[in-house]
Amino acid sequence: MNVDVFQTLADPTRRRIVEALKGGELAVNDLVAQVDIQQSGVSRHLRILEEAGFVQVRPEGTKRLYSLRPEPFQELDAWVTGYRGLWEARLDRFGQALERRRKARMATPKSEEEPP
Repeated sequence: MNVDVFQTLADPTRRRIVEALKGGELAVNDLVAQVDIQQSGVSRHLRILEEAGFVQVRPEGTKRLYSLRPEPFQELDAWVTGYRGLWEARLDRFGQALERRRKARMATPKSEEEPP
């Protein structure tokens, strides 16, 4: 996993652009309206996303249409999946500890319980 993937998506404006492109191909002016920054800023962020492989551009007349490429997102998903078992195991242990605590409280008579 390339660390640049995380650096690329760390920027909130780039994440907003990615969110906007989830719905499909958009021109720069459409993105400007959706992310509410100037065209030069959108173009700069699109260039960074394109260099990192997140977006592709398709010229159509005078317009440049941008869309998401699936590969970097598949790579991210595969990376996160590698850690999912770790987190699920920790959450399972946490859930079991909470359940033991709940059962212990239910087994304790009211007179023995500590005040809240």
